[in-house]
Amino acid sequence: MMGRESTVPQIQKYDYPQTVHCWDCFEITCIGPENGNPFVDQALRAVFKHKDSHIEVEGFYDGSGIYRVRFMPDHVGEYNFQLIGTFLDIEHNGSFTVLPAQDKNHGMVHVHDTYHFKYDDGEPYYSIGTTCYVWNLQTDELVAQTLETLKNSAFNKIRFCIFPKHYVYNLHEPWSYPFVGTPMDSSVLTEKNYAQYDEHSEGNQWDFSRFQPEHFKRIEYCILQLQKLGIEADIILFHPYDRWGFSCMTAEDDARYIRYVVARLAAYQNVWWSLANEYDLMHHKTEEDWENIAQTICRYDPYEHLRSIHHCLRFYDYNQPWVTHCSIQRTDLYKGAELVNEWRDCYHKPIVLDEIAYEGNIPFGWGNITGEEMLRRFWEGAMRGGYPGHGETYIGHKDILWWSHGGKLHGESHKRFAFLLEILKQTPGIGLCPNPKCAWDEVSAIPQDKRYQEQYYLYYYSFMRPSSREFFFDADTDFEVTVLDTWNGTAERRGVFKGHFQVKLPSRQYMAIQIKQIKR
Repeated sequence: MMGRESTVPQIQKYDYPQTVHCWDCFEITCIGPENGNPFVDQALRAVFKHKDSHIEVEGFYDGSGIYRVRFMPDHVGEYNFQLIGTFLDIEHNGSFTVLPAQDKNHGMVHVHDTYHFKYDDGEPYYSIGTTCYVWNLQTDELVAQTLETLKNSAFNKIRFCIFPKHYVYNLHEPWSYPFVGTPMDSSVLTEKNYAQYDEHSEGNQWDFSRFQPEHFKRIEYCILQLQKLGIEADIILFHPYDRWGFSCMTAEDDARYIRYVVARLAAYQNVWWSLANEYDLMHHKTEEDWENIAQTICRYDPYEHLRSIHHCLRFYDYNQPWVTHCSIQRTDLYKGAELVNEWRDCYHKPIVLDEIAYEGNIPFGWGNITGEEMLRRFWEGAMRGGYPGHGETYIGHKDILWWSHGGKLHGESHKRFAFLLEILKQTPGIGLCPNPKCAWDEVSAIPQDKRYQEQYYLYYYSFMRPSSREFFFDADTDFEVTVLDTWNGTAERRGVFKGHFQVKLPSRQYMAIQIKQIKR
């Protein structure tokens, strides 16, 4: 009996800061038992109170006898908390002060005006996303290179996975694993036989009740580095490309995993939840399973981070109330961005085109469009009131493809997204919507906010090359006209016009026209 008690250390300290900035992560650390399986044998939670509001969050075991509770305050002022744990003799009470948010921290992103997004502080958010599925599980050098590339890009959202990925060009073992255990021997894998190794493969030995803290600490490092760059971390919780067995855990294992992930990551303001990449290829899970996973997230995430689920061939029911936005992959070889109007009308939620094919040169049709076509899809989708996403799959660089590993970008489209983002930020109000009065041979947008819909217009001509366009406006209202070259990133002011006027164009592809009302 004495020997057993000696393996259970008594609580030595509670550690937490006295101040924290609004929307930053406040963390309480305490020492607890290591014996048995602390991930399931022990529980820790805290209740945070500010004036009349209170929020309860779960804590988690972080290995080596360390337990943590994380909390993201969203108001300035004094907070109190109660810490409650199975291994605590009494509740511990504490307090701290929340200071105003630091510069460039706008808080979380939320849905605004049905189809768009804004930050907690009211700043508009225009998603310019990319995909790097397992960049976070590469070497330290490659992770650092990816962050440097992102720093010098226009991207403000990136999709990536918690679980490692097994797929063509992705056959090596990851930097770490999410659970304690031993993976199968992957030395026999080649590009020719990779498909035969899937979630049924024997040789994996995992304890799904014991998490590997170092794996999650690396993900947290990546999330925080992205936060410093102003980039949203769109976290993919499940995916089908698996040789380790993570895609076919039991419902009990799934729920435990989700609660652990939410406890660790929800207090970071730049996190989004993506339940799955290509959920419909995960044949071990039913729609009921996905709904249960969604409800677990909703129950344990008190901040209500953005939530969605990504498909391959079959759309999820994005009308489900827990879905905050649509995460769409095109299901047509050619069309994707062109269908944003229809999807807006169908789901009445923001349309995020997380996969509209990738710029690259791999053999597969989902990854070999040109930079020009990728940029066209971005402008087309944005003009229709959606938010397209990028990916890049160029081979010939030591099999390091941005779409999965990160590293460097080798294409052309990414260089031109900053210009699109600049134009989107000029929208009066927040967000664009389709212009119902445009001509049949153009794509036109007006502000989503009805107060500005007769004051601002964008017209896009994609792969067409008109030499001029005619416009008919109020004869008494002045409009400033600017011609945009979306490929070369130039804006040429053409002057002030009213009534009926003509705008000459250079007969090049990817031109656009911006028309703003001038208030006297």
